[in-house]
This record gives sequence, C-alpha cells and structure tokens, in this order.
Amino acid sequence: MRYAKTVLLMGGVELLVRNAVASDARALRETMQRTHAQTDYLLSYPDEQSGDDEQEARSLEETERSGNEVELIAVVDERIVGSAGITAVGGKRKVGHRARFGISVLQEYWGMGIGRVLMETCIGCALRAGYAQLELEVVADNERALSLYRRAGFEEYGRNPRGYRSAAAGYQELVYMRLEL
Repeated sequence: MRYAKTVLLMGGVELLVRNAVASDARALRETMQRTHAQTDYLLSYPDEQSGDDEQEARSLEETERSGNEVELIAVVDERIVGSAGITAVGGKRKVGHRARFGISVLQEYWGMGIGRVLMETCIGCALRAGYAQLELEVVADNERALSLYRRAGFEEYGRNPRGYRSAAAGYQELVYMRLEL
C-alpha cells in the first residue's frame, strides 16, 4: 500500500508521512533503536531488534508491495523521527477483518502531534485495505498513549495484568484496545 502526505504541525513544523522503503532500512533501524531505548512502554528492548539492514530492506520491500499492510515513517527535516504500521492479524479468513497497529516516536518529538498524524494515517490505510477492526495493546501506565487512542475512538476490550515483564518496572499491565472501522 502506497502513502505519502505532508502536513503542517503546531509551530509550523513540516511533517512528511510516507511509506518506509528499502533505502530507509538503516535509518529506520537506528530510529527504532533510539525509540526503544527512550521508553519502557514498547514491546522490545533495543538489543532485541532482530535482523540487519539487508533483512530490514527486504521486509520493507515486501510490505510496500502489500495491499493490506503498511510501514510508515514520519520525517522532519529529512530525519526519520517516528514510525507506525498496520499488519494483518493472520492469514486465515476468520481473522481477515482484523489488523494490528503499532507506533513509536522519538522522545524529543513527543507532544507535537506526530503520533496523532501517524495514527490517523494508519486508520485511513486500514480502511483502504478493507479491515473492519484495528487492534493494539498499550501499557496501562502509558496515559499519553491511552488518551490518544481513546480520542480516536479505540475502546478497551480487556487487560493482561502481567502482559510485559519489564527489567526496570517488573510486570506491566497491558490494555487491549480495538477500533471498529
């Protein structure tokens, strides 16, 4: 699925949201390393990022050709400052209506509206792909993310009190949310 759009953020900052392509592999991996080091709310630690630049490039090429999945990057001043994507829950017909959503933004860019733009773009891409439901999981203590998702219409449908086991915080409760499209 193809996507590219430039939006103006608060303070006149120009944000380009577009597909991540193979040539973005190294910069995207570096950004993901940083975002995963800056918060304890993401699924993995920086040292758990699998693969190398070539594998990432191949994965991005495959996703770019997909009609129902997308990996987006947020670019400010030619620098990747965040990413988001939607992936199919599975390949079986019974779950073909469902997609997962994930997002991360570099800490120094929090509060600028980049997360909102990435989320809204992913919702639009999910609609274009024909999904009926978009799903995510978020650490219960992550109030900023919960607020963002609730404002977009995501609703809680369950919790896992031991969803993550953080090296720093111990068990973290996960909130499961979904958005009917």
